[in-house]
Parts: sequence; C-alpha cells; structure tokens
Amino acid sequence: MASLIWLDDAAPFPHPDSALPEGLLAAGGRLSIPRLTEAYSQGIFPWFNQGEPVLWWSPDPRMVLACEDFKASHSLRKKLRQTARAEQSPDARIRITTDMAFPQVIAACAAVRGGRHATWISPAIQAAYTAWHKAGAAHSIETWIDGRLAGGLYGVCLGHFFFGESMFSLASDASKLALAYLANFLLMRGIRHIDCQQQTGHLSSLGARAMTRRDFLALLDAALRHEAPDWPPGQILGSGQLAPLEQMKQ
Repeated sequence: MASLIWLDDAAPFPHPDSALPEGLLAAGGRLSIPRLTEAYSQGIFPWFNQGEPVLWWSPDPRMVLACEDFKASHSLRKKLRQTARAEQSPDARIRITTDMAFPQVIAACAAVRGGRHATWISPAIQAAYTAWHKAGAAHSIETWIDGRLAGGLYGVCLGHFFFGESMFSLASDASKLALAYLANFLLMRGIRHIDCQQQTGHLSSLGARAMTRRDFLALLDAALRHEAPDWPPGQILGSGQLAPLEQMKQ
C-alpha cells in the first residue's frame, strides 16, 4: 500500500504516478515561487486547508478545457455579443480586463459564500500567488459592471499552458464572461488549454473534459517547450486582443 511522501524544501517532487488513488502526492515544504514553479511544471498543485501542512496533488483523471471547446449557453452567447458590441465605448457597462486587480480577485475567490464554512484559499495561498503575480506568472481576469468588480478568476501561465485556480461571481454570468474572454485571449497567444484540476459538473457544462494523467502530462510537456507570451495589463476585447491602458482611459 502506497504511503504519503513528506518533503522538505530541497527534496524533489516524486513522480505524479506515485500519487495516492485520490490524487494526493506529497506533503510538506513551503509555497515559494521556485517550489510552485517546479510543481506546476510537473502537473502538481497545492491544495490544503488553513492549519494543515502544504498538500501537493496530481489527480487522475485531470479536468482540462480546450479553449476552442468553451461552451456558452444561449443566454451567455447573447450576453457575450452585447458585451463585445459595446466594449470599446467610453460608457460601456461591462468590461473584461486582465491583471488590473489581482489582489482583489484572489480575495474575492477566497470569500466564504454559498454555505461554505471555510476556504482553501488561505492567507498563505493569497500571499504566495500574489507574489507569483508580481513575478509575472500568476494572472487575473476581471469582469467589471458599471465600474465595480463583479466577477473573475485567477490562474498561472507557464509556457503555453494556463492553470486555472479559482473563480468568483457577484453578478449573473460574471465569471463565465471572464472565462470566455480568457479563452479567446489565450488562443490569440498560442495557448490552447486551461487546466481545471478536478472534475465538476459545472466545468463539464462549460466544455471541460477529463483526461488521464499520462495524457495531461504529455500535453503539458509539449506546452512547456514554448516561452510564455507577454501578458501586459489591459482590457481584453471579444476578439482576444488586448486594448492598451491608454485606450481604456479615454
């Protein structure tokens, strides 16, 4: 019977195939940027409750969204068309941006809602990913409605792969709008897949599919052979292009 592997900060990660059946691979260590980069490059991510040691996971199967397979409901497609038509207007009600409010997005994702009593996005997680954002690898997508942050998501970009971490929504479809715009934004930059980590019905409804760990790691290995694209802050347009900050201020 396999046993949990305990790590210090210097020990290499075990191969993901040695994970326990539920996907738990190892425990211990810190959430430094080098350690996180090493983990994600091998398809491993941290997920643990506050007060626990860092737990490292590599589930099998793995949920992945191919950007071109993003599935929008009829009502969401209508809202996307309406948003795109007005997005460059000075008085647009809805705008989608990237890296304009990372700390606010991760804090909103961490907020306890919907009957939950706790969140895995602890202060330690928030601090680690905010530092990674400042280093250029973690990014946020924001949905603004009437000038207020109404939804969004955050994740990590390494090479030509995006790892989705968490979403939040304070208004109908706000997080889905962010994801739809992100998919087009990534495709424009040669990034074709978003890691969604674990299977849920919600992700399936948006077009994500389960794949074996072996297939996921092969996909990741190919994507990491490319350099990560430039990712400046700004407004994302429905086409996936990025409007410069100067244009947003007009």
